[in-house]
Amino acid sequence: MADTPAHDPALERRNLTLLVATQSLGGASPPIIISLGGLVGQMLSSTPTASTLPVSLYQLGLALSTLPAAWLMHRIGRRSAYVLGALMGVLSGLVAAWGISRSDFVLFCLGTTLAGFYGACVQSYRFAATDAVGDPTRHASAISRVMVGGLIAAIIGPQVVIWTRDALPATPFAGSFYSQAALALLALPLILALRLPPPPPKAHAQGARPLGEIARTPQFVVAALAGVVSYGLMAFLMTAAPMAMVGHGHGVGEAALGIQWHVLAMFAPSFFTGSLIARFGKRSVTALGLVLIAASGALALTGMGLIPFWGALILLGVGWNFGFIGATALLTECYRPSERAKVQALNDFLVFGTVAVASFGSGQLLHTIGWRGINAGMLPLVALVLSLLAWGALRQRRLAADR
Repeated sequence: MADTPAHDPALERRNLTLLVATQSLGGASPPIIISLGGLVGQMLSSTPTASTLPVSLYQLGLALSTLPAAWLMHRIGRRSAYVLGALMGVLSGLVAAWGISRSDFVLFCLGTTLAGFYGACVQSYRFAATDAVGDPTRHASAISRVMVGGLIAAIIGPQVVIWTRDALPATPFAGSFYSQAALALLALPLILALRLPPPPPKAHAQGARPLGEIARTPQFVVAALAGVVSYGLMAFLMTAAPMAMVGHGHGVGEAALGIQWHVLAMFAPSFFTGSLIARFGKRSVTALGLVLIAASGALALTGMGLIPFWGALILLGVGWNFGFIGATALLTECYRPSERAKVQALNDFLVFGTVAVASFGSGQLLHTIGWRGINAGMLPLVALVLSLLAWGALRQRRLAADR
């Protein structure tokens, strides 16, 4: 099942279309887990502070899977690794649903943890898009196009929750996780149809720089930190939001709709994010994303009604889109073709490792300092990354002036 090169425009378009479709199906799983993970945790766990553990374990599984998934992609090709990821997605949904049916919190947590490997594969679809087009000047556009698939996922995932959460009256929410398994199964034939470029040959890879040397460059530090903060804050707040909404008198359906609007806002801008990057630059768009994330925190501080909750989630989603796509585009400047697998893996390990650590603390922080405290506390982190982006832009100008 070896990947094949994609040199002609028709094959590039075909691969990108398939990646959009697989992103649409694979990207529907996290909204299901995030929307219901904390609520199922509250139902099955005897400890209130452990309610977000299933979501945190999903994030941990994703973080721990980034390095082995990247190794597999390098050894056997992206397509074969993606097939394995989709099969793991099927298994994870079945195990989680089984855990609900048995009222077994540990088994449910195992299911969400296993979903992390599929999540790691889905997250790398954006890098597969850059491999498919080849031309570095089109990387941002390709990333943005594949992320449009998340817009469809934003409709599929939350609607699956609304339609199937009570499909099995004896076991609430189990139907949604059976549906999660079905979505991963539907992705398999699309993945098998991919024809992506193979990994660089060993002779080419021997000229690659050590990973530690790359990780110490200012370009990598700024790109990785922007990705970590953009994704970490988004996931942290999105994990806590459904429980905060239910805790302040809003219904499960209203919480699910809030997540749906949030995920729509995450991916809808992808239609034009690539064009914005081409016009205004990667750093400017990344900075705009971080400013919008800060604005979402400010709006969340204004009240506990539906409008502040939903408005904050929408701003958070748009901010994530600009911040994360911008950071991903910045990352592609940091490595040579022979270095891409290890640099991409390190970046995603840092991003999703941070997300996992943050999500482990979201339930405890929500319980202790509340929704307002969480939103106020994230503002200094945004200010730090904005400062580094400004420093990087100034440093780049000085280097250009010295030439």
